[in-house]
Parts: sequence; structure tokens; C-alpha cells
Amino acid sequence: MATRTAAQRREDAAREYDVFMAGCPARNLLDRIGSKWVSLILFGLADGPQRYSDLSRRIAGVSQKMLTQTLRTLERDGMITRAVTPAVPVRVDYELTPLGRSLLPLVGAIREWAEANMPEVEAARDRYDAL
Repeated sequence: MATRTAAQRREDAAREYDVFMAGCPARNLLDRIGSKWVSLILFGLADGPQRYSDLSRRIAGVSQKMLTQTLRTLERDGMITRAVTPAVPVRVDYELTPLGRSLLPLVGAIREWAEANMPEVEAARDRYDAL
């Protein structure tokens, strides 16, 4: 096996996290972060811990299955924590971790852009559909 230089090893390591490469683990994470449900859950937890039922009521249109699945994914990725309080009924609270909180400004900027530019996007769609 040929010996690799330090520069070649650094280049190989950098390629591991190149989202343009098919096998890049960051590509999977980028796909998850881009989910509308992830963004809405992050916004829902921005003001502090929330119960499952509160999130479900706050996020219009999310199914129980999708909310549960997205919460589990966010917990697995270290974006949120899940705290179970033994009671009758059992109380489950979700809260952003520091990692999840660090993502808020980024998805918040996308949210603000979408809300501010929606009239222009709708006008472009109308022009396109009229062709």
C-alpha cells in the first residue's frame, strides 16, 4: 500500500464531509435539517420546553406519526432532549439542546426570507403558470 502524504490525508478527510459527494454523512443531516417539520419543531421549542400535545396543537397539519418520527430523529441527532416525568398520565417534555439552539438563527433566517419574499414567489409562479 502506498504511503499517503499529510496533505492527501487532509484532502481525503475533507472529502468525507463534502455534501456534493454521494456518501457524505453531512448530506443526510442536511436533508433532515431541510425538512419543514424539523424547522417547525425547532421554532415550536424556541421559547422553552413543550409537551408533545402542545407541539401537536401548535404545528398545524403534522400527523402524530410524523411528529413522533421527527422528534425521535431530532433527539437522536442531539438537537433536542426528551424528559419523562412519571405521573398519571406520564408527562413528556421536549427541549432544545445547545446544538439545536445553535441551528435556530439559520432556520430562522430562512423562515424570515420565505415570509418576506412569498408575494414575489407567488407572482413568479403565476407568470410561469401563465406560459
